Amino acid sequence: MREQVATQKVGTRSGSAGSRSRSVKTTQRPSKRDRTEGQPLAVRLKNLVGYAPLLLKLSALAVVIVLAFLGYRAAASASFFQVRTVQTAGLNRSSAQAIESAVRDEVRATGVWQADLTSVSARLEKLPWIRTAVVTRVLPDGIRVRVTERQPRVVVRMSSGRLVWVDEDGVVLNELNSTDKMPSFFLRGWNEDESAAAAEENRGRIAKFIQLQKDWDAEGLSDRISEVNVQDLRDVRAQLAGDDSQIEIRLGSVDQAKRLGPALQKLDQLRQTPRGPYVSYLVNEGERIFVGVVTGGRAFADTPDTADSLPSQTDDQARKQGNKAKEKESKARTPSKKVEQKRT
Repeated sequence: MREQVATQKVGTRSGSAGSRSRSVKTTQRPSKRDRTEGQPLAVRLKNLVGYAPLLLKLSALAVVIVLAFLGYRAAASASFFQVRTVQTAGLNRSSAQAIESAVRDEVRATGVWQADLTSVSARLEKLPWIRTAVVTRVLPDGIRVRVTERQPRVVVRMSSGRLVWVDEDGVVLNELNSTDKMPSFFLRGWNEDESAAAAEENRGRIAKFIQLQKDWDAEGLSDRISEVNVQDLRDVRAQLAGDDSQIEIRLGSVDQAKRLGPALQKLDQLRQTPRGPYVSYLVNEGERIFVGVVTGGRAFADTPDTADSLPSQTDDQARKQGNKAKEKESKARTPSKKVEQKRT
């Protein structure tokens, strides 16, 4: 008989499974095709931006903002925003032409959109009569100006003799015209220096003057005054008007408004006496009133105690009378010869 040979199976079930497993693991898959192949460039860039980091996006945004700002500045300075109309309100004495000229000159380089309104307002407030100026934009090409004008309060007599109006801030406005309403009296003693210190002094003078004017108007005394000298606020002086125009009343440093009335009453009393025509000035110190009289072309201070009478006399008469008084005084001080003999 033929001998049968049993063929051995190679591997086991587990071995065959492992072999298959190894064959699967070592099998190479075909590479995928690039999806961007054949796509337009714009699509590729879009995909690239989508994968870009956040920092790159922020940088791109900053560039866009800068470009937009530069474009804005260019548009703002373009002719589209150049000023074409200037509207004004609140004018009475101010010049509309002067205001418009100042506004156009101030915003010519910047245009309406970029105009520095604070700078425009400051320039307008330097013009005569303008105390405050509120400036606003009227886009695209207009500027609106609303002003508050200065009010003339006091007439000042300058050193040259000119009469000018000033406001309560001490700003000189213009000269007194014949058509203006005349004030009760003028102010003297103005500091004409163009300095901050002079301006501060003048504001103090204006405040004192306005207060005196208010008080004397209430008492009905203003019509008797021609002008008030406030150069030295510690020695305020009132020059009288009318028939008393040569008489000055010195009111001191305090209670000047209260001291005027008694001084005028004293003057009215003196006018009824022989010395009335010779009164030159009165000094009211509060408790006493001194009277200054003129005799022989010279002024003498006189106390209230000797204010009863003063004879009219010429220079020669006054000189002779003075010499006699000196002789009497000299004799009274010089001992006689009989007295000297007795002493020896």
